[in-house]
Amino acid sequence: MTETAGTPAPATPTAVTLLGMLSGYWVSQIVRTAVDLSIPDHLAGASLTAEEIATRESSDPRATYRLLRACASLGLVSHVGDHRFTGTPMSELLREGVPNTVRELALTWTGPSHWRAWERMPEAVRKGGTQIESALGTDFFTYLGQHPEEGQLFSVAMAGMSAQLNQDLLTAIDTTGVEVVVDVGGGSGALVRGLLAAHPDLRGISLDLAHATAGAQEAGDNDGLGDRFTAVTGDFFDNVAAADLYLLKMILHDWNDEDCVTILRNCRVSARPGARALVVENVIGPLGTPGFEPLADMHMLAMLPGQERDLAEFDALYAASGWRRSGEPLPTGFQFQIQNLEAV
Repeated sequence: MTETAGTPAPATPTAVTLLGMLSGYWVSQIVRTAVDLSIPDHLAGASLTAEEIATRESSDPRATYRLLRACASLGLVSHVGDHRFTGTPMSELLREGVPNTVRELALTWTGPSHWRAWERMPEAVRKGGTQIESALGTDFFTYLGQHPEEGQLFSVAMAGMSAQLNQDLLTAIDTTGVEVVVDVGGGSGALVRGLLAAHPDLRGISLDLAHATAGAQEAGDNDGLGDRFTAVTGDFFDNVAAADLYLLKMILHDWNDEDCVTILRNCRVSARPGARALVVENVIGPLGTPGFEPLADMHMLAMLPGQERDLAEFDALYAASGWRRSGEPLPTGFQFQIQNLEAV
């Protein structure tokens, strides 16, 4: 049977799937624009027309309607009739200041620094590492320091993600036999402060660079932790304080293998007898397994000198630095997994 002349062949499921992949950035930029216009906040508990939102945001009414129509097709908003729209569970997560919001994460991942770095992905693959300096003129963290608005967005986004993850970790961390805990690259020390609040017999240290630890000691004082909590300004590539338990949450994926071994070895050198470590990272599954982790690895290739790793790659880092993994990784409520380490 032949096709009728002038009648196009129907799209195959494979072609439809591929077109969805190719248009993925359309979706992310629609989300970004909706957040930029505060549409999730305007529609919280309300039904509004495009014209009403446009008046509030000083945007073009027709273009605002087209944006809302696209958002409705994605489930970001709901059309309730008469050209009126209201929020959905997804838009609730994009509101400013609500629990578990991903608003700042949406603006960060779709913003200039990430967008420009991803443009260099073919070069990154050809040359074997991030090309972000050619995109931004400097490395990612220096760029954030030079662009305070983006830097603030990134900090809030990471703090929000970290706060949610910390709740899972606080119930999973075994403090048996532990007197001193060091949060390596701990920033404000939120994780270790939470741990100290739950375990009055513990003492804790948060180690990070000066810009990250600013305000950490004051936060510990406000938590009523007294001298049980110390915010230490330092560099984990130089040395790490002695402890019974080391926490490395979302640290190793920022760095290449050599740097990771240095960080882990510094912990091992300072470790008290019987010390343990806890690593929280994405873990890539078997080759070809669908999932977030291999995509996150490409994000690291675009942005930073680090990478996501599979278990064999983690185990190689541990063996080279005086640690070994005990047991299988434990899942959290996010994509991250907990790996417990013991000193060799």
